[in-house]
Amino acid sequence: MKENFEKKEKEISKLRKRYKQKKELYQLLKEYAPDILESQNFRSTRNYIQHGTMPVHRHCIDVAQQSILISRFLGISCNERELIRGALLHDYFLYDWHDKTRENYKCLHGFYHPGIALANASREYNLTLREREIIKKHMWPLTVIPPRCREAWIVTTADKYCSLLETLRLHKGAGKTKVRVTG
Repeated sequence: MKENFEKKEKEISKLRKRYKQKKELYQLLKEYAPDILESQNFRSTRNYIQHGTMPVHRHCIDVAQQSILISRFLGISCNERELIRGALLHDYFLYDWHDKTRENYKCLHGFYHPGIALANASREYNLTLREREIIKKHMWPLTVIPPRCREAWIVTTADKYCSLLETLRLHKGAGKTKVRVTG
């Protein structure tokens, strides 16, 4: 009986810790990127599927969160604001890449979408050099030239990790997620 109680307490403690961590990550997103999160174009990415059944919107939020977790876990000092903003905009291509009737870049989405995402993001936001680097190089090695800053390497790694989970359908949160910004 006592063992069951201790086991339950451990589980509850883990859940509380995970909840606290998620809450902190959402706060960072809201603090550093409210303009992106509230943007009509960014919200429209909910309508496009990235990998498996995962919407692009959710994928970008997951990549931003995983990027923070990776940088902290590995003790890599970086600019968290630029890390988050670059991660949120790394797949800002604003079209359905699964649409086979699409004329432009039909089968080469993996190669071309970083440039398209960068052009779209540049039109809407004043991007820093690091944010531009993150968006432009996140598909390395397909982009050939490797990332030149820590933030871009972290987002590239987080993107590969999230994409793998989504493609293999191992991600539990495939579906809708809302990050609300009150202002």
